[in-house]
Amino acid sequence: MKPFLIILAVLAALVLIAWLGLRVKPKTFTQPVLAQGEVQTIPLPQGLPEPVERFYRTVYGDQIPVIETVVITGQGRMRPFGVWLPARFVMIHNAGHDYRHYFEATFFGMPFLKVNEGYLDGESFFESPMGTYYDDPNTNQGANLAVWAEAGWFPALWVTDPRTRWQAVDDHTAIRFVPFEEGEESFVVRFNPQTGLVDMMEAMRFKEKDAASKVLWITTEARVEGQPSVSYVTCLYDGKPWAAFSIEAMRFNLEVSEYIRARGN
Repeated sequence: MKPFLIILAVLAALVLIAWLGLRVKPKTFTQPVLAQGEVQTIPLPQGLPEPVERFYRTVYGDQIPVIETVVITGQGRMRPFGVWLPARFVMIHNAGHDYRHYFEATFFGMPFLKVNEGYLDGESFFESPMGTYYDDPNTNQGANLAVWAEAGWFPALWVTDPRTRWQAVDDHTAIRFVPFEEGEESFVVRFNPQTGLVDMMEAMRFKEKDAASKVLWITTEARVEGQPSVSYVTCLYDGKPWAAFSIEAMRFNLEVSEYIRARGN
């Protein structure tokens, strides 16, 4: 019995260490030192569907900021292997065109899994220990959707970019069309009846680079800048979230032309 009890004790200790290590939050990346540009505004466009206009008046009022670039840092959780891992991230957007993400999953606050991914000049890239690939057509489609879905954190882009358009559905729903290659993609955007804010966005995208068909992709709880609490986004495949991100800092109209093409934080 003694060897068996020793094995049980060792296993219990390993489980406890793993549990503790996955509960330690990492330190958030420091925002980079980049040249700051001015954020100008334009009047709220006329003719928007009713729930869309209500949303923008709730968030911004009558003047909409023209956001050209965004740098976001924060913490979150990722579930690449079915187990939630604490993580930290930096996201850089050339709003409406390009982005780069850098994620670090951590254990006891120390990085052990690093992922670089992005969408530059219409071509996606993904670099990680799980695999590396570039300019995959399926990934390009999903990455372009991410360009516009992540604008849920700076939704001014959805009306200041002339390539986007809205279509009315009902009192609490509208369809947003966004550009992709020579055509368009679309999101079904559902607004909260009480707050007027976005509750959920739905789009069809390829889950994997070799997938033969698209699946429903849902982003939820996309909070906007200006609120005192941190912001979250959850992406759901097959009804189960795979990631949740909490924003801690977000800066606009920085000079990111070199930073967005770098690697790492």
